[in-house]
Amino acid sequence: MTPPSRPTARPATTAGRAVARTKARTQTLLKGENGVGTVRKTVLPGGLRVVTETLPTVRSATFGIWAHVGSRDETPSLNGATHYLEHLLFKGTERRSALDISAALDAVGGEMNAFTAKEFTCYYARVLDTDLPLAIDVVCDMLTGSVIDPSEVDAERGVILEEIAMTEDDPGDCVHDLFARTMLGDSPLGRPVLGTVDTVNALTRDRIARFYRKHYDPTHLVVAAAGNVDHATVVRQVRAAFDRAGALTRTEDAEPVGPRGGTRTIRTAGRVELLDRSTEQAHIVLGMPGVSRNDERRWTLGVLSAALGGGMSSRLFQEIREKRGLAYSTYSYTSGFADCGLFGVYAGCRPSQVPDVLKICRQELDQVARDGLTDDEVRRAVGQLSGSTVLGLEDTGALMHRIGKSELCWGEQMSVDDMLAKISAVTPDDVREVAREVLSHRPSLSVIGPLTDKQASHLDDAVA
Repeated sequence: MTPPSRPTARPATTAGRAVARTKARTQTLLKGENGVGTVRKTVLPGGLRVVTETLPTVRSATFGIWAHVGSRDETPSLNGATHYLEHLLFKGTERRSALDISAALDAVGGEMNAFTAKEFTCYYARVLDTDLPLAIDVVCDMLTGSVIDPSEVDAERGVILEEIAMTEDDPGDCVHDLFARTMLGDSPLGRPVLGTVDTVNALTRDRIARFYRKHYDPTHLVVAAAGNVDHATVVRQVRAAFDRAGALTRTEDAEPVGPRGGTRTIRTAGRVELLDRSTEQAHIVLGMPGVSRNDERRWTLGVLSAALGGGMSSRLFQEIREKRGLAYSTYSYTSGFADCGLFGVYAGCRPSQVPDVLKICRQELDQVARDGLTDDEVRRAVGQLSGSTVLGLEDTGALMHRIGKSELCWGEQMSVDDMLAKISAVTPDDVREVAREVLSHRPSLSVIGPLTDKQASHLDDAVA
């Protein structure tokens, strides 16, 4: 991507564009019935990938750009830079002011937003299918032409500090950041996506601009569109937008970066972190290392998590809420990264109930690690996970999210039928094996709340 301080890009010559077009590579990744659900991919000169899923029966389309950069790509002093940059790309380009960007989508009833995660960032807009060209032009302009105005950097700093404060005021959310730190320590994956007050205050316009130039090259980007879209038209419009910024012609022979790899072993065990806060509830996460998003066992761990804490019939919900009334909210979850993963159990309860809740959580985890789940529990969890997977893909935004993330994180696409087949293939024996491997680890614990010394003295028992 061209630096924000660049002069206006010179348009590519007609001959240059003709040569570039011959290099574009297009393939059909998934073949739908009568064109419905067909997924196509084009790799443009310069390494930009464009992936679309066609659903001609709807009147909407969601367009997104995924960047191969997240908070794990930051040094300690840059913690929060990815999220800071996400904010700044909405604040104006050489062609549009911040008001122009927001007004363009508001004028057609569209929705535009973005999010930053540990390993990627996504910018997207959902519009009527007839307004897709506008969404493509605006989002591509944001990604390729941000000026990162110094005055906007200073103004947005206050907004981000307020966002950090808002997160810290929500202990049910904040406890998951604490758990990541408990398990992963002061590592890129263990640090908060938002950064801290100190790191955000220390970030300068020049450092953010350098981060932008380094990580928003077309080789690091995946364009995804889903809904009532035509692949060739989307490719043509995306290409025109990136050519206008000179983003493709400068690196015509470049190839896309591949999915993240590597092997990371989480050795943390038996750690307890208590953050004393004057809250009405105590918020708890008890957990251990899980599996990476590249591990085939992720399907089995998903079934295990669903049975343990994925619904109203799950073990934790039944034992903690239904039978004893100790908590309103309790669930289990998995987080998979490129080279590691986490498995956690959450509960929010009165501080006086913390010892009892932790005792039940540990008893259930130990029992499942030792004995596994019953066949009925596995069948129920498979059905729940299958249903939630399909229901979660019922809108164009979810479809865009699936194909964009799949291309960026795995470099391939999996059909819904293939996903359901993976889930349905999970057997009780598979679940027992994964339960022994994952749940037998000594857990760690994160707690936010106003615990007394006596209540806090029970925390070590949960990880013993």
